[in-house]
Amino acid sequence: MAGHIVCFGELLLRLTAPGRELLMQTGSLDVHVGGAEANVGIGLANLGHDVAMVSAVPDNPLGQAAIRFVRGQGVDTRNVQLRDARMGLYFLSVGAGLRASDIVYDRAASSFATAPADAFDWRSILDGAAMLHLSGITPALGPATAAAAISAAKTAKELGVAISFDGNYRARLWESWDSNPRAVLTELVSLADTMFGNHRDVSLLLGQTFSGDGADRRREAAEAAFDAFPNLQRIASTARHVDDADRHRIAARVDTRERGYQTDEVVVAGIVDRIGGGDAFAAGILHGVLSGQDLEATVASGLALTCLKHSLPGDASLFGQCDIDAFLEGGLDVRR
Repeated sequence: MAGHIVCFGELLLRLTAPGRELLMQTGSLDVHVGGAEANVGIGLANLGHDVAMVSAVPDNPLGQAAIRFVRGQGVDTRNVQLRDARMGLYFLSVGAGLRASDIVYDRAASSFATAPADAFDWRSILDGAAMLHLSGITPALGPATAAAAISAAKTAKELGVAISFDGNYRARLWESWDSNPRAVLTELVSLADTMFGNHRDVSLLLGQTFSGDGADRRREAAEAAFDAFPNLQRIASTARHVDDADRHRIAARVDTRERGYQTDEVVVAGIVDRIGGGDAFAAGILHGVLSGQDLEATVASGLALTCLKHSLPGDASLFGQCDIDAFLEGGLDVRR
């Protein structure tokens, strides 16, 4: 698929308690650059794809540092605007044993959230693009970002640019303003070719309950979504069972209109950092789609990248094709 991938969303700074401390236990915090859409873009750039990021950050050292990091991973940042207001932040305490990880958001009134809906010239930005990637976090931030996301998707559709949409439902963000998440998300999914979401996302969109208990039930939810959204070509998701903070079991699935394919569970133990695992999965699936892989290989790429991400501190996957290949070969000895 010729052309580049455009990712639209907020760049954030993540402040993490060191080791597995609670927030402010010793007053030290490690800093990483994050953001769901940027994580997908960085993952794709590390897999050799041409990626451009569209966002807004403050014109200060925090915003400039975020741009430098994203650019340093090979992502085009020319459409990351420098605006007034503040940098969006979130704080993470990494879980341990039977204590789950905990996140505190501090992103209200950020440069991205307060950017007007017409701040981005989508016809120019999307010129020559092969794909636009969005997530449900962007429209959840407020009416301006919701309008911007819809405008981006409509323009992409007019230009024949494929659209990838990750549901990423965040109830607290939607509840912070007078929103109608089902209506907004339905409009975005109706324009998408690829959706990242599971039976719970389909339940929200269609207003009926679907179960994720087993492959047959997941296929039932996917078929209902395909019936409701004629443009949709594939739905990708993971199934995660959490034994404790250090040991998860993960399977990956992709449904097309013709069939579905689900992997066996992989045990992911010794977890370093699970944040961004879903974004790594999305990058792996889109890598398979953009590279013309068949369904089984595409699902394998997604599963490999999400599992590998759990070994890496920070929000984004920094792995290349050789890392995916090594994972799928199953060798865990030192690579020399």
